[in-house]
Amino acid sequence: MTSAAHSPKILVTGGAGFIGSHTVVSLVEAGFEPVIVDDLSNSLASVLNGLRTILGRDVPFYQADCNDRAAMQAIFEQEAITGVIHFAAYKAVGESVAKPLNYYQNNLGSLLLLLDLMNEYKVHNLVFSSSCTVYGQPEQLPVTEETPRLPAQSPYGNTKAIGEDIIRDAVRANLPIKALALRYFNPIGAHPSAEIGELPLGVPANLVPFITQTAAGMRASLTVYGDDYNTPDGTCVRDYIHVVDLADAHVQALRKLSETNADASYDVINIGTGRGETVLNVIKTFEEATGVSVNYSIGPRRPGDVEQVYADVSKSNRVLNWHTTHSLADALRDAWRWQQKIGAKVAAS
Repeated sequence: MTSAAHSPKILVTGGAGFIGSHTVVSLVEAGFEPVIVDDLSNSLASVLNGLRTILGRDVPFYQADCNDRAAMQAIFEQEAITGVIHFAAYKAVGESVAKPLNYYQNNLGSLLLLLDLMNEYKVHNLVFSSSCTVYGQPEQLPVTEETPRLPAQSPYGNTKAIGEDIIRDAVRANLPIKALALRYFNPIGAHPSAEIGELPLGVPANLVPFITQTAAGMRASLTVYGDDYNTPDGTCVRDYIHVVDLADAHVQALRKLSETNADASYDVINIGTGRGETVLNVIKTFEEATGVSVNYSIGPRRPGDVEQVYADVSKSNRVLNWHTTHSLADALRDAWRWQQKIGAKVAAS
């Protein structure tokens, strides 16, 4: 591994978050030097302690809002950034419906500012955190990168679609940016060390933290929303990817960009496992992997839920030379180990 002093510096916005923190680990292990910027509005400073334990050293960290031009300009001035991975965004679907202007201002404003500063400081490589929400409920499965994008179900999802369009149009206008938008499916799990993982603030919006909190006795019961869908057992189907595999995809994306000879380029790539899992099968796999039972009940369908979506990952395999290496059971075991470590510290409300 190259020494930190001579490693390419990668600005990781939202680097204290769930996916961002795991990507920081993968970057260091691959010989990059991540520089984290995070305002800690969706994450906790304790994540930095976890990173220190895993890596055996501190990672450069700036507490700043990615919409604050002066703060971001100071970081670009201070650090010799060679690439950017942009995670920082508000991400709660329900909240985005209630506060759409906040989401458009934060998520799109930060991207516009980053592109402006990258151009000013001649930083060319960008990996953008996009989402499978841009596909809506697709007519054909699995979804490929050519699957039509459907109108987003939420302002949050719309910010991802618009973010992709902003980058594409900037590249078309000859902004010297080489960019890959990674369309994630459903990241789950935690680092095998249990030093970092998903930290839902308040009631979890995602399935796996709700499973682990219910298994830990912090929630009385898990509600499965609908068992009358046209799926193998009637429950919704998603493509669940271990967050460590997802993190590694960002490293491969950066490597791909550094090998690209063009002055400007843009592409989108699905990042998933290529397998769809029902909600009930995730619960069953958790129980088998951990030996812990989960109290759940069947409730009515939840408005806005997509029936099923999972990825065709042949492009990521081919273009990025990237493949998943962790199973669903691996991810659920790691998520449970993380839950046991953190206990009830983030169970507020």
